[in-house]
Amino acid sequence: MSPKEAARRRWTRVAWAYGLLLAFGVFFVGPFLMGFLASLKTNPLEWPFTLGFPQVRPKNWAAAWQLGQKGSGDPWLGGMRPGREVVLEVAYFWPEPTPPDLQAAIPRRKPGAGMGAVFEGPYAADYVGLLGPELVETRPFRLGEAEGYLHRFRLRIAYEKEGPYLERVPLDLEAPRGALLLEATLDPVRMERRGRVASWDNVVPGLLGYAFHNYVRAFRESRSLETGQSLFLRWTLNSFLIAFIKVLTTLVFASMAGYALARLRFPGRQALFLFLLFSMMVPGQVTFISNYLVLKDGIFGLSRLFGVETLLNTYAGLILSGLVGAGAVFIMKQFFESIPREVEEAALIDGATPLQTLFRIVLPMATPALGALAILTFQGTWNEFFWPFIVLTSPREIYTLPLGLLSFRNAYGQVGDWGLILAGGFLSMIPILILFAVFQRYFVEGVNVGAVKE
Repeated sequence: MSPKEAARRRWTRVAWAYGLLLAFGVFFVGPFLMGFLASLKTNPLEWPFTLGFPQVRPKNWAAAWQLGQKGSGDPWLGGMRPGREVVLEVAYFWPEPTPPDLQAAIPRRKPGAGMGAVFEGPYAADYVGLLGPELVETRPFRLGEAEGYLHRFRLRIAYEKEGPYLERVPLDLEAPRGALLLEATLDPVRMERRGRVASWDNVVPGLLGYAFHNYVRAFRESRSLETGQSLFLRWTLNSFLIAFIKVLTTLVFASMAGYALARLRFPGRQALFLFLLFSMMVPGQVTFISNYLVLKDGIFGLSRLFGVETLLNTYAGLILSGLVGAGAVFIMKQFFESIPREVEEAALIDGATPLQTLFRIVLPMATPALGALAILTFQGTWNEFFWPFIVLTSPREIYTLPLGLLSFRNAYGQVGDWGLILAGGFLSMIPILILFAVFQRYFVEGVNVGAVKE
């Protein structure tokens, strides 16, 4: 075989390998990307699915930034404050030189369905004035095979009198039949009445308020009826708190129990290990009723010593019922058994106690196992739904994020507002993705035993 033919075959194999990897990547990552793009849309259920919707166009990002800056001084989240004015331009194709009759209005519109329809807030129509549409340009224009005229209009939206900060200023612009919207300073989020009405949910959205409209709604619309605070933010903080505590308790108890089962010799050690393995085989659905009754009675009445009748609807009950899992103890036991005994024997000769050997010698060497266990525990706790659904029932302020997303589905799924539900789901994935990206090396890194000389 000639060198050229060998090189050609080698590059062919490389091309096949990378082609297969690319195909698998598209197959697995494709639905994720499509779901993310759908979460940006005003109507994620539109069909056929298009990739060129307004929220992904850089031209609209720049316009949303500028309009938010002019409306409130906040280019990220936008809004409008007293004494501010913004200008919006639109261009229509019309077959006649006489401009079409446009009807513009600032509607009294709720910010959204579900939870967003519950709260009463200031309406922009009560404070903001609309000037125009004012014709600023007319010129001949050809659209495909049709010849006509391009008419450009300018609308001025002014907040002249005193009033509250307005999170949003909606706008509807109705054109006669036959008029086609060609361009706008900020593209409308939807076209209604067979394309005759261009509708903006907010003409001063800011960059995040336009491109990530559903994500901003997730924080703004899910508010407590009593305090007015964002429930989505509260649910996120609740999940972080519970996950952090469970990771901490799991690392402490699993490492101590795993070290005892791996290294210490005591009566019943083997029976205890077998019981540990047996408990891993029993699914949680078998024991959740008995666990529920134990929490309901306050762990056999012990909670009454602290003035608490029951541990239901409390974080204490949720955390105490899962301080450490049998699987975590098993992982640490198996890892400790892979560490050479010579390291511990050297510490013993130097006068170290078993606890000193564990915390000063063994645990630093067990960093890969502890890191992997922390990630797995955080992921499991963050995504846990069934047991929190049983323990935490009311009020909504104590929900974890998965329970909060269920309430999103109940509130918004009935009216078909799936964009906000998708946005909430993707927000819940961000901590897990960051965690895996930062600590992925702990899944493949082995223990370093180079300090032991043969």
